[in-house]
Amino acid sequence: MGRSYQTDRKAATSRQGAAQRTASARRATTAPAPRDFDPLIHEQIRLGIVSALAVNQSLSFNDLKHILKTTDGNLSVHARKLEMVDYVACRKFFQGRLPKTEYRLTPAGRRALERYLNQMEALIQAARSQ
Repeated sequence: MGRSYQTDRKAATSRQGAAQRTASARRATTAPAPRDFDPLIHEQIRLGIVSALAVNQSLSFNDLKHILKTTDGNLSVHARKLEMVDYVACRKFFQGRLPKTEYRLTPAGRRALERYLNQMEALIQAARSQ
């Protein structure tokens, strides 16, 4: 005896639900979780520092302060954290009688930024595909 319309409909609905759950699971595994982002770069000021340095060979402390619209203390604390993990290099020198501080992005910092940007792109793609 043949199957009823209701039975066929339930089976089709079940298959659709399974396919949707599988697609959702696939999307969920391709997008990085926010906890996977590098916390040293994910913070707003530090992301600004590495981003500004990525498009400039080097920047002075005052240039960074102006670009990021932050205070001396805030910038120095965040720059120091990036220095400690070798994402940025700091050079201090005198220009005439004035002390100058200049920052540049290190190869490790460039790789970390590239990794972070790839993770963000994957997250954006996953969000758009849902």
